[in-house]
Amino acid sequence: MSNYAGDITPQEAWDILTSNPEARLVDVRTDAEWRFVGIPDTADTGNETLFIEWVNYPEGERNYQFVTQLKEHGIEPGTDAPVIFLCRSGQRSIGAAVAATDAGIGPSYNILEGFEGATNEAGHRGWQGWRAAGLPWRQG
Repeated sequence: MSNYAGDITPQEAWDILTSNPEARLVDVRTDAEWRFVGIPDTADTGNETLFIEWVNYPEGERNYQFVTQLKEHGIEPGTDAPVIFLCRSGQRSIGAAVAATDAGIGPSYNILEGFEGATNEAGHRGWQGWRAAGLPWRQG
C-alpha cells in the first residue's frame, strides 16, 4: 500500500484547516451518514467541506470515480495544498488518502477517530472523533 502524509487528530486537522487557506476537508462517508449523523462545519475556514463517498450506500461498493470526483471539485495534483480525509472512525479515509496520494494529490492526511470514533464497551459511537473533540459540526 502506498504512503500518505499521515494520520492526524481531529484537532490537528482543524488547526491545518484554519491556518492554511488552501487546505480542504473531504468527508468520505456515505450520503446516509451525512444526513443522519451530522457533518463537519468548516464555514469558518473559508472553504466548505467536500462530500465524496469512498464507498457508496446502500451497495457498499467502492467508488472508483473517487479521484475523478476530487478533481471535479477542484482538488488537483501537484498543488501542495493539504487535503484532509474524514470518515466515521478513521478507516475508509485511509483508503481515500492513499488513492489521492497515488494520484499526486496532497499532502493527503487521514483523521484518526473520524467523525464519531470507534464503538465503546457499550457498543456506542460518539465518544471519540470530530464531534467529541468539540469541533464545529451541524446536522446534515
